Amino acid sequence: MRPRRSLTAIAGLVAATALALAGCSSTDGGGEATPSADASGATDEFPITIEHAFGETTLEAAPERVATWGWGSTEAALAVGVYPVAVAEQVWTVGEGNLLPWVEAAYTEADAELPVVLSDPEAGASVPYEEFVEVAPDVIIAPYSGLTQEQYDLLSEIAPVVAYPEAAWTTPWDETISITAQALGRSAAGEDVLAGVDEFTGGIAAEHPEFEGKTVAAIVDSPSEGLIYVYTSLDPRAAFLEALGFETAPAVDELDTSDGGFFYTLSYEELDKLQSDVIVAYTYTEEEAAALPTRAELQAIPAFAAGKVAQVVGTVNVSSVSPPTALSYSWPDGVAKLAEDLAPIVAE
Repeated sequence: MRPRRSLTAIAGLVAATALALAGCSSTDGGGEATPSADASGATDEFPITIEHAFGETTLEAAPERVATWGWGSTEAALAVGVYPVAVAEQVWTVGEGNLLPWVEAAYTEADAELPVVLSDPEAGASVPYEEFVEVAPDVIIAPYSGLTQEQYDLLSEIAPVVAYPEAAWTTPWDETISITAQALGRSAAGEDVLAGVDEFTGGIAAEHPEFEGKTVAAIVDSPSEGLIYVYTSLDPRAAFLEALGFETAPAVDELDTSDGGFFYTLSYEELDKLQSDVIVAYTYTEEEAAALPTRAELQAIPAFAAGKVAQVVGTVNVSSVSPPTALSYSWPDGVAKLAEDLAPIVAE
């Protein structure tokens, strides 16, 4: 982990980098000075002030060099026509230094320069401040992230930061899109994106009226720890399942020990308390997926014992629904495949 830097040190880095960039043409340094957005694409009037958990951030003009951090804001920016110059890496999904497949496809299809991939080996626990300084953003968009107050303060020395509205990692997927679009001055485009997602989920719900009112719990099994992870009703995964017609099982809230978080753990000794009509389980390998239905401990969950379990398998497919984003919601092996798998389970 990099040593933490003081605000003064970060400010010094900002000044030094600004001087270096001033002496470079737009093609120096591998094209790092290429803007990510055409300001003329903004339709909202600036300045724009966005309130969030750490206060408020005012953007004086439409951002042209956009950096994103956390989850979902990259896709939201791309969906409204902005190509960030820097994005957080997703090590768990695609490995170090790689782009999510739907993100890379968006850049490729637009013939846009690929972004700098910001190091994030600890899922937001540390922040690569020097890398942010080097890309010289004029905004850092992080509405679905785990930023701490200290991280927010340090990043704010580099560029205006748009953080989450209430708590870390709990911003609803649709608000992530709206907040990102607002920060880019493209609220109307954001509404269009949300309308497209609503049409997609509404279409699935219409095709599967049997989902209506059925209760669901979303989990990850961890045999090595002797427990499961349960996603709370505040988590965007739950919200997206609700958009398909399901209801988050009351037991999910009754057993919640997260104090406003997006997940909590439940020991194997308590699994019988997790009452729901169906279970959605996220598994990361084909081997895990094959073993899950036969796991003796999980038979204590009533829905497991009844065979009412649907799985999303593989890190990319799990990521496409965990939670869905402005681009990943239509990933073929994500939400659509999950709905297809749930249909016969619910109908039994």
